[in-house]
Amino acid sequence: MVDAEPDFTWLPDLALRTLGGAVIWANDDLFAEKENLINPGPATYRPASFGHKGQIYDGWETRRRREPGHDQAIVRLGVPGVIRGVVVDTAFFTGNYPPEISVEALEIDGYPTPEIIAHATDWTTIVERAKVYGDTRNTFEVSSQQRWTHARLTIYPDGGVARFRVHGEGRPDPRYADVPGLDLAALENGGLVLNCSNRFYSSPQNLIFPGVASVMGDGWETARRRDDGNDWVHLRLAGPGVIGMAELDTSYFIGNSPGAARLTGLTAGGEWIELLPRTELLADTRHRFAVESDAVVTEARLDIYPDGGMARLRLFGRLA
Repeated sequence: MVDAEPDFTWLPDLALRTLGGAVIWANDDLFAEKENLINPGPATYRPASFGHKGQIYDGWETRRRREPGHDQAIVRLGVPGVIRGVVVDTAFFTGNYPPEISVEALEIDGYPTPEIIAHATDWTTIVERAKVYGDTRNTFEVSSQQRWTHARLTIYPDGGVARFRVHGEGRPDPRYADVPGLDLAALENGGLVLNCSNRFYSSPQNLIFPGVASVMGDGWETARRRDDGNDWVHLRLAGPGVIGMAELDTSYFIGNSPGAARLTGLTAGGEWIELLPRTELLADTRHRFAVESDAVVTEARLDIYPDGGMARLRLFGRLA
């Protein structure tokens, strides 16, 4: 007897906040914040808990539409990959859930702004417009075999969704398939932060801790600068090595992430060389950038412009 195919909800949720997922855009979230869509764990509800906008919901809720149209939210997957199914969970939304939904997906390189992604024209429908029910885990299988980086949930015409789960299998970015996997900056591998320009809100040592940040306080955050300078952090690597990829993670830093960053390395001969030119960053995003230099470096310096917060810094490569 052959076992039945496993339920797709057995697979990991690629959009999960704890994997680095983020709700990067929504056209409206007046009543309840879009970020709640990908929070770990089930939604909760406390009756008669009112804020200045009404009953507080653990989910995403838009205002009542008074004109034709629909509402949308875009999730950047924490782990890009193949989507096997989605769950549109309307838990506790009983008189204010959307009657119908659809889901689209997109694969895009680099880190364009949320506005550019929202107006992209090459979204692919992976769940056709379908009926949903209130206070229910509405499940939809997906047959696409393509790798996706973003998912867009559309609700018709408005209303509330507690959680949006995107179950699937991770697929690596082929551009980085050959990058050695040792994090030369990691504390557990021997990396150490030697100095920084400012540590007003939190320690820069957090940058090289294991795992992903779970809140903004898990990272490094500087005070607001009121001059023309910029903040920086200086690290000793695990040993002399060649860096192939830099991961600059601004997760949870939404209104206080740096506008840009630059990475340099110190060679054994005492020369500082550029590894990553000044590059614009997005808020609440785990960025990955290829490092083209083959130079062996022993230390690294990350400059952020002009100030702000960073959750993690990973410098993947190999020991020389």
